Amino acid sequence: MADPKGFMTTPREEWPRRPVEERVRDWDEVYVPGALLPIVNRQADRCMDCGVPFCHEACPLGNLIPEWNDLVSRDDWRAAADRLHATNNFPEFTGRLCPAPCEAGCVLAINQPAVTIKNVEVAIADRAWADGFAPPRPPDRLSGRTVAVIGSGPTGLAAAQQLTRAGHTVAVYERDDRLGGLMRYGIPEFKMEKRHLERRLEQMRAEGTKFRTSTTVGRDVGAVELRARYDAVVIATGATAWRELPVPGRELTGVHQAMEYLPLANRVCEGDVAASPLSAAGKHVVIVGGGDTGADCLGTAVREGAASVTQLDIYAQPGAERDEDAEPWPTYPKIYRLSAAHEEARDLETAPAAHADARLFAASTLHFEGDTGGRVRSLHLVEVDAGRRPLDGSDRSLPADLVLLALGFSGPDRKDGLIDQLGLAMAPRGTITRDADFATSTRGVFVAGDAARGQSLIVWAIAEGRAVAAAVDRYLTGSSQLPAPIGPYDRPMVV
Repeated sequence: MADPKGFMTTPREEWPRRPVEERVRDWDEVYVPGALLPIVNRQADRCMDCGVPFCHEACPLGNLIPEWNDLVSRDDWRAAADRLHATNNFPEFTGRLCPAPCEAGCVLAINQPAVTIKNVEVAIADRAWADGFAPPRPPDRLSGRTVAVIGSGPTGLAAAQQLTRAGHTVAVYERDDRLGGLMRYGIPEFKMEKRHLERRLEQMRAEGTKFRTSTTVGRDVGAVELRARYDAVVIATGATAWRELPVPGRELTGVHQAMEYLPLANRVCEGDVAASPLSAAGKHVVIVGGGDTGADCLGTAVREGAASVTQLDIYAQPGAERDEDAEPWPTYPKIYRLSAAHEEARDLETAPAAHADARLFAASTLHFEGDTGGRVRSLHLVEVDAGRRPLDGSDRSLPADLVLLALGFSGPDRKDGLIDQLGLAMAPRGTITRDADFATSTRGVFVAGDAARGQSLIVWAIAEGRAVAAAVDRYLTGSSQLPAPIGPYDRPMVV
């Protein structure tokens, strides 16, 4: 501990965001460039180096948080980068995209604002790249074994990097034209600029990982053929089967899934198209779903120039403080949080009929209404109680020219034929089953990430990728020195 009194003398200070009126005019990341390093040393000093650091348990990666906090407070950035990369392949991703369950588990958070762990993490990652502390690490020798990884999201990339560094020849198959999975086309540029992804992919290429884009396994190449070609196969396709909203009017033009909308906006940023065919410009937009994907749609619609944007959340508005009875420390609490997108909607007053930050809480969609041309024109909703029962007299309608469904995902998509061709056993909830070694019902085929776990956080995705890599390495060689931070049945801390 660099400063034993740091947590008592230094208040929590987070990476400042750019002014709303400035950042909504572009797609750059929302934070003030260069404003983190001047404050991050003092924030790292707030870490108490507690005897039982629950931040370790709250993070499935097992990040060595007190260690790199201490190193940052002492300006030892190289050592901090080494400790960070010892447990996390992609800290520049998690430092920007993870909701930071580690901070909820910070011992200081029992009665004070937690250490800004996420900010310290991203500062180390960015400094490592700037100072050359993240060089490629190709293996000293090759094992002669080959592995195919299906999917290039955080799970697939983590598995591929670990297996490549262990000496195996790895090829990653991605159905999209670019690599990254949801990080590429699901995460808006203002949350994570894709240059961070490109930089890491170049590192992986230099280490020896091969990539095959625009290749759908099960369609462009047979799954059985692929299994025969490689010594092992890792399925890391994610949970891309979106949940539907079966209400009257769902078939109207203008009602779309969030993951139909967000990729098009990202393709505009990539330069593929001049404007999105689903652009929110000049439209009244309603987003159904109160999670992070809904917030991503909100920020995107604001930047596209929507006439209004409202987000519906079926849950009641949470309180500002942790409910110690329902969600005691160190579990991750459901509290009121103001994302960058909600802050923008609040300041710009994008939803006059909603609460201050564009969200309508405890709201359930009844049906959509359209015009004579079959285009959606309004959404009818009702307020609900904690049991999701409608409250009498609370129904109302909102103007809606574009409705975006952000209701989450149920499991992997089966339309490409991958699952059926390999004859994989499925769980009742729609995910692929596996044993304690991440192995599926088909020999030599492993599964990790959301395809088996179900929809989860990026830290769990990377932890799954690292763990399945150890399992595959063990399958190929009989033993493994690769770390396995979690097991297939581990779950986040809950009451």
